[in-house]
Amino acid sequence: MTIVEKILAAHTGREKVSPGEFVNARVDLILANDITAPIAIKEFRKIGVDRVFDPKKIVLVADHFTPSKDILSAENVKLIREFSSEQGIAFFDVGQMGIEHVLLPEQGLVMPGDVVIGADSHTCTYGALGAFATGMGSTDIAAAMATGDIWMKVPPTIKFVYQGSLGKWVGGKDLILYTIGNIGVDGALYSAMEFTGRAVASLPLDGRFTMANMAIEAGAKAGIFRVDGRTLAYLKLKAKRPYTVYEPDDDAEYSQVIEYDVSGLEPQVSLPHSPANARPVSQVKGIEIDQAVIGSCTNGRLEDLRLTAQILKGRKVHQRVRCIIIPGSQQVYLDALKEGIIEIFIRAGAAVSTPTCGPCLGGHMGVLAEGERCISTTNRNFVGRMGSTKSEVYLANPAVAAASAITGRITSPEEV
Repeated sequence: MTIVEKILAAHTGREKVSPGEFVNARVDLILANDITAPIAIKEFRKIGVDRVFDPKKIVLVADHFTPSKDILSAENVKLIREFSSEQGIAFFDVGQMGIEHVLLPEQGLVMPGDVVIGADSHTCTYGALGAFATGMGSTDIAAAMATGDIWMKVPPTIKFVYQGSLGKWVGGKDLILYTIGNIGVDGALYSAMEFTGRAVASLPLDGRFTMANMAIEAGAKAGIFRVDGRTLAYLKLKAKRPYTVYEPDDDAEYSQVIEYDVSGLEPQVSLPHSPANARPVSQVKGIEIDQAVIGSCTNGRLEDLRLTAQILKGRKVHQRVRCIIIPGSQQVYLDALKEGIIEIFIRAGAAVSTPTCGPCLGGHMGVLAEGERCISTTNRNFVGRMGSTKSEVYLANPAVAAASAITGRITSPEEV
């Protein structure tokens, strides 16, 4: 069996599961946010049970429109706050919260071998730690909160092998954009993407979170990495409970094995209006921008901010550009503050926000007007994703976004 099949087998009480089978799997963690939790809570009320199956295995995070941007978002958070208090569920509110997919691993809430479901498509982020993590609808989350189980089809696994060594300014964001550009937004449809190979082994955990995060942009059910020395070192600092590491069998069956040599890979930029529209930065440089956004559940971690600071230190954001930087959690913000990174950003002319999803989904803190272009470290660039349906979003890594903020046009970090 593959890693995913072994995890699901362990959570169904069976010795073996195979792709295509429908199973009931026990869950280790359930997640919802300020957009999706209110729907789940209302559906939970209709089921006819008074208490959730296990309050210690449910986490609610207010991050999408937080701090509340209007009356409706404030009412949604109030509903979550009251439900969390009633049920004894962990709730991360303003001052404690971070962007959910940055916050949960940081808090030691996700472990290798877990089954994690979230009412958010980017729940697949936690596959970086060797967990099976996937997004589901709010009604599925309501049922899971009542029963502790999920009903699902076992996905096949596609193995992606990245050979070679990564060049300077090239990281996890570039690998996943390149991959999606190669296979398309439905290239891994309802499959688990297993990431492996020499280039991946050299990636820090932050880069792996980025890759697993965007598995959904290839249509995948989950993204997953094998647990190695880097993972164990991370867990040594974070883990608060025991966990089980699963390895794929030598004779595991994969639906496909796709290999890349990424030694000469350039930083990638995905042009509007699809993550699959990926190009080397050298082919798209020169396109003028109005805004740069650095942050999100894809690239709002400390390593991302350090990379951004390398580019911005001693330089100024172009007078025509709004550069918005959003740390992924309070801890990331605090660490960046201690390292002097926040000062670098402010002296460069960037705006630094409290943790929030904000502009990624066109929510607040950076909505685009008609005709504006934004280069962003977020994960989606669909029509109207960040504001006006007549605006454009270009996806890139933090170094490219920072370099572009300085020059006012899409730029390779090498140029600055």
